[in-house]
Amino acid sequence: MAASTMLQPVLAREIRATTRGLLIVLADRDVSIPWSECSPRLAAASDSQRAEAHLSPSGYGIHWPLIDEDLAVGPLVAGWLG
Repeated sequence: MAASTMLQPVLAREIRATTRGLLIVLADRDVSIPWSECSPRLAAASDSQRAEAHLSPSGYGIHWPLIDEDLAVGPLVAGWLG
């Protein structure tokens, strides 16, 4: 398969936790995902637990240390791009 036809990974440039959901800043748009659609752990977490989120240096994953949750950006936003 030629490199030009391979799918590029979805990477975040920035993330922001709001009271309503997770805002993921991509190269070409922002995606807002309600907490209930992110994961059961995030849906049940407090605002302060959700706010303690760390984006990986590559932009591939997000880690919430206070609830031991890790999510990949690509699958998380897949249902919201379109």
